[in-house]
Amino acid sequence: MDTSTVNSGEQVDRQERILEAALGLLSRHGISGVNMRAVAREAGVALGLVNYYYEDKSSLIRAALHRIDERDLKLVAPDPASAPDEQLQKALRRVADPELLTTQHLSLRLHLWALAQAHEDFALINAAAFERYLDGLAALIGNAKPELSGEECRERAADIVVVQNGMWLTALLGVDEASIRRSIARTEQIAFAA
Repeated sequence: MDTSTVNSGEQVDRQERILEAALGLLSRHGISGVNMRAVAREAGVALGLVNYYYEDKSSLIRAALHRIDERDLKLVAPDPASAPDEQLQKALRRVADPELLTTQHLSLRLHLWALAQAHEDFALINAAAFERYLDGLAALIGNAKPELSGEECRERAADIVVVQNGMWLTALLGVDEASIRRSIARTEQIAFAA
């Protein structure tokens, strides 16, 4: 048996558990609830292991912001097996997946948005992530509506993000299925308008 593969897999698993623990603490307690000891306890690992993977609390928060960026990019990832219209429609509907409408996920987003307003380094990460998401969404719009200019696609993407963020914020108050459906329909109207 190749122990380097096993050890590599264990390392990824431990690092993943540490990052997920940090995300969980952030969602429940905000930045004040995240410290290296609490993350170690939440992840079920030794404090030294947390310090091995993450230099300090800031590096852990940066990793959390990057993780949310990765998740968001998956929302607008193209699916070559589908037609352009269908790809766009799927992406617009993905933001209402039940796993994204949980209090934990929405609370995490609020905390990370607030952190981005309070810390310049976090703001830069958040701004770059936002641009990548907008670019991905604009590309899907452009593929589905090739007659639109790049600027028009980007404007539509920005308008859609306003609706999506409003839907997520409203969902924190209680998931109203009809309102969610109307929000998705509104994003589709914006994207597919003539």
